[in-house]
Amino acid sequence: MISKDMVIADIIDKDRRLGMFLMQNGMHCFGCGAAQHETLEEACAVHGFGADKVEELVTQMNSFLEKLKEAEAKAAN
Repeated sequence: MISKDMVIADIIDKDRRLGMFLMQNGMHCFGCGAAQHETLEEACAVHGFGADKVEELVTQMNSFLEKLKEAEAKAAN
């Protein structure tokens, strides 16, 4: 599960495809040295995004991961 206080590098480690959500919002954080210590919330603030955008990204990423999990479970059956 993704949370706003997770470090960008840890989010990308969960699934590299999560980077697409950052890139779609002009955040190329995973290629930046700050990704090793900056949280999603901090990265959003640096890019001028407020709490609403942070929550939107968290929701989108968690939804994506849940759909992947469901697809993997379905494929295993």
